[in-house]
Amino acid sequence: MTVLIDKFSRQVRYVRISVTDRCDFRCVYCMSEEMTFLPRAEVLSLEELSQVARAFTELGVEKIRLTGGEPLVRKGIDELVTDIGALPGLKDFAMTTNGAGLRRHARALREGGMTRLNVSLDSLDPERFKRLTRTGDLAKVIDGIHAAQDAGFERIKLNAVILRGRNDDEILDLVDFAREEQLDISFIEEMPLGDVSDHSRGETFYSSDDVQTSIESRHALIPSPETTLGPSRYFRMPDSDSRVGFISPHSHNFCSTCNRVRVTVEGRLLLCLGNEHSVDLRDTLRRYPGELEPLKDQIIAAMDLKPERHHFSTDGDVQVVRFMNMTGG
Repeated sequence: MTVLIDKFSRQVRYVRISVTDRCDFRCVYCMSEEMTFLPRAEVLSLEELSQVARAFTELGVEKIRLTGGEPLVRKGIDELVTDIGALPGLKDFAMTTNGAGLRRHARALREGGMTRLNVSLDSLDPERFKRLTRTGDLAKVIDGIHAAQDAGFERIKLNAVILRGRNDDEILDLVDFAREEQLDISFIEEMPLGDVSDHSRGETFYSSDDVQTSIESRHALIPSPETTLGPSRYFRMPDSDSRVGFISPHSHNFCSTCNRVRVTVEGRLLLCLGNEHSVDLRDTLRRYPGELEPLKDQIIAAMDLKPERHHFSTDGDVQVVRFMNMTGG
């Protein structure tokens, strides 16, 4: 089997595929309050998304994560999950979601072959949650997590972006909630994608080391060698099955072991989250409809474009102009 190796001898084993740029939330670190979304003709069809997933698995990719925007607002998402879930060679099939649609979709996702969920949850205070998401209902998200548990998802992970002065006082509450609900949790440093108007990223930056210090004031953290092929560094607590992870693009750069690429909903293959290196898969998909080999050839060739590292800074400078919802969660 041909596998994907870049110029720095890193094997790409993980692809994140965005199925929509739309979302029913407007999180302050992800997008502006007033967004212009892509016209339907520029968005990959469900068949094209399925074809992209098949091409990657035939090139040795073992893990696929569906992202957005919010993937559960995409019409036909359950059918797409079923198609991808049946692909040979796929060992880990996951989704990042805001959780609001899980009550309606969780069982279909699990029956379609999805094995894991990441649910974004930055606050346990309903009013603060509403401010951070601009439109979100915390009770609906909590209910969605319970629906996913009822559907048989065994590993559900919370993703929390910590912003200084906004929600850094909730770190311990979020950990205790994860412990009570038998969930994993990862804390994420804010990434400088898109020119957000809500806050200054230089002022709100909160490092993973600061989060870890806060947690260790109450819970011992033991480094764990576990991996989900993603960028999280995991820790265990002696008295809980919940894992605590840290995704630290600033303070603990993980570029040297990067095994990931992303496909945006308009079909751009992004070789690095923090750079604009990309190729247009949509043109190939539509020039050779239903043909895998031209698509696979283009993906293989694109590996030479994957840069050695990103250059994120913590001073509030915007390194990449596209918003996170355009990139894929």
